[in-house]
Amino acid sequence: MLPPRCVHYVGFKDDRFWNAFRIWGGPAMIHRRWDRIAKHDIGPDDVAIFAEGDEHQPLA
Repeated sequence: MLPPRCVHYVGFKDDRFWNAFRIWGGPAMIHRRWDRIAKHDIGPDDVAIFAEGDEHQPLA
């Protein structure tokens, strides 16, 4: 049995959070910005939802 994947929201500061919430459900983790901590916390089977950009953007 596979462990449940974790949903991470990265960089949400406005109403786009509620749009993402309706689609993906409640996040298990909320990261204010894309930094070393957020990058370390997101596992290979997790889902990361970015307010802007993607995992290839420079770290804050």
